[in-house]
Amino acid sequence: MLFNSIDFAIFLPIVFILYWFVTNKNLKQQNLLILIASYIFYGWWDWRFLSLILFSTIVDFTIGKKLKFEKNETKRKALLWASILVNLGFLGYFKYYNFFLDNFISAFSFFGSEINPSSLNIILPVGISFYTFQTLSYTIDVYKKNLEATEDFIAFSAFVSFFPQLVAGPIERATNLLPQFYHKRAFDYSQAVDGMRQILWGLSKKIIIANNCALYANQIFNNSTEHSGNTLVLGAIFFAFQIYGDFSGYSDIAIGTSKLFNFNLTQNFAFPYFSRDIAEFWRRWHISLSTWFRDYLYIPLGGSHGGLLKKIRNTFIIFIVSGFWHGANWTFIVWGALNAVYFLPLLLTKRNRSNIDIVAKGKILPTLRETFSILVTFSLTIIAWIFFRAENINHALQYITDMFKNPSSFIAIGIYWKYKQALILLSVFIIMEWLGREEQYAIAKLGLNWKKPLRYSLYYILILSLFWFGGKEQQFIYFQF
Repeated sequence: MLFNSIDFAIFLPIVFILYWFVTNKNLKQQNLLILIASYIFYGWWDWRFLSLILFSTIVDFTIGKKLKFEKNETKRKALLWASILVNLGFLGYFKYYNFFLDNFISAFSFFGSEINPSSLNIILPVGISFYTFQTLSYTIDVYKKNLEATEDFIAFSAFVSFFPQLVAGPIERATNLLPQFYHKRAFDYSQAVDGMRQILWGLSKKIIIANNCALYANQIFNNSTEHSGNTLVLGAIFFAFQIYGDFSGYSDIAIGTSKLFNFNLTQNFAFPYFSRDIAEFWRRWHISLSTWFRDYLYIPLGGSHGGLLKKIRNTFIIFIVSGFWHGANWTFIVWGALNAVYFLPLLLTKRNRSNIDIVAKGKILPTLRETFSILVTFSLTIIAWIFFRAENINHALQYITDMFKNPSSFIAIGIYWKYKQALILLSVFIIMEWLGREEQYAIAKLGLNWKKPLRYSLYYILILSLFWFGGKEQQFIYFQF
C-alpha cells in the first residue's frame, strides 16, 4: 500500500477513527489494532510474506525472553547468534542468493570452468532490510542489557511491524519505539496538526519533486549515450533530488503519520544537501541506518580508535556494508567504497567532526566559504549517486566520462529551457528547505506566525501543487531495499 495512493487515503482515516474513538480507553486494544492494521498494510502487497515478519517476531521475542533470565555468557552469545543468523539468513536468501550464485559462476568461468546451476526466481519481500535491522536491534540491546526484554507479545509484534515505517524506515531502535507501546497514549491536537503538516511536506517532496525529477532522470540515464555532457550533469542532479525527495519524503510521511497516533519516530534526514563535507552529509542522510551501522558494527570493530590500518579497515567496512545493504549489485558496493574514499581523509586528519552545527545558523545566507564547501560536497555526492543509479559499473564510468565531453553554454541554454519546469520547482524547493533547515522538516514553523488566511494559503498552494505538478506516479525507490 503506497502512501501516495487512494488505498492509503482510505486506510489511514479508518485506522485513526478506530484508534481514537473505539480502542482509546484500552492500551492493549490500541496495540492490537496497530498490529492488525500493520499486517493489513504490509499484506496489501503480498500476504504470503507476512509469515516472514511473524516468524522473525516470534524468534526474537522468544530469544529476548531467554536472554532476560540466562546468566551463562556462552549461552547468551549462542542465543544472540541464533537471532543474527536467522534474521540475516532470511535477508541473505531473499536479497543476495542470486548475486552470490552469479558471481560464483563468473569466478569459475574466469578460470575456464563452466558450471550451469540455475538461478531462482526469488521475489524480494518489500522492506525486508528495514524490519530485519529493527528487530535485530532489540535482540542486540537485550543482550547488551541496554533494554529489558518484553513480556508483551502484542506490543513487541506491533513494534516490529509498525505500519508507518515498516517498509522504508526510519529504522527504529527498540530502545526508542518499543517503550512507547507500554504507555497509554492520549490524543494531542497540536502534535496531530504538526503530523499533518509533515505529511503534506513529505507528499510534496515525493509527488512534486521526486516524481518530476524521476521522469527526466530515467530518460537521461536510460539513454545516456545519446545526450551531451550538460544533459548528463542535469540527469545526475535530477537523480540526486529524486532519491532525496523520494526517501526523505517517505520518512516525513511516516513520522507525520506516527504523530497522528501519538508516536515519536527518529528524524531520518536533516537537510543533507546543505552539508559542508562528506562526514556531515552522512550525519544527515538516512540517519537511522548510519547510526545503526555505527553502533552495531563500526564501534564494535573499534571505530576510529587504534592504528592507521585499523581506521582505514573500519571505514571501508562500514561504507561497503552500507552499500551492500542497499542492493545485490556491484554498483552499490562501489558507491559505498567511493564514499569511504571521500570520508577517510577527514577521519585521518581528525576533521570529520568539524561541521557539527547547522550551516549558517541564525543567518539568512551562508558565507562564501560555506557556499563553496556545500557545492563541493554536493558535487562529490552526485558523482557517487551515478554509481547508485547506473545499471552496472561500466555504465556508471561511461556516464561520468561523457559528462565532461563537449560542454557548451549555448547548448546548455536550450537544455535548461527544455527542463525549465523541473528546474523551477527544484529552485523553489531548495529555497524552502534552506529557510526551514533549522527545524525537523522544512515547513515545521514556516508561516506559523503569519495571519491565518496567509498561512492556510501556503498549505492550499502545496495541496493544489500536488495535483497540478504531480509527476507520473513512481514507486518509492527504497521499497527495493
